[in-house]
Amino acid sequence: MISRYSYVSSFEGKYLSNSECVKVIQAGIKSGEIDVDVMVLSGGQRLDALSGQLYGTSEFWWIIAAASGIGWGLQVPPGTLLKVPKDISSVLSLL
Repeated sequence: MISRYSYVSSFEGKYLSNSECVKVIQAGIKSGEIDVDVMVLSGGQRLDALSGQLYGTSEFWWIIAAASGIGWGLQVPPGTLLKVPKDISSVLSLL
């Protein structure tokens, strides 16, 4: 599980630093391996709720944060530009 409180996380039996996850996700976006939608966060939206709506679980909020380069906060100010991966499996296959 990826945690905003830890610098090293266990995901699918692998141990990755949070910064490694960010680098892998952003490189995947740059190379086109991860296709994203761009959206502007509206007032009252949280990354975990958005993840739940898009992916069926709030667990992947950190992927939206990493793709968007906004750090590890769940609450992000309205107007923040988000890069939201269209297919979560394309992200998970790179990690």
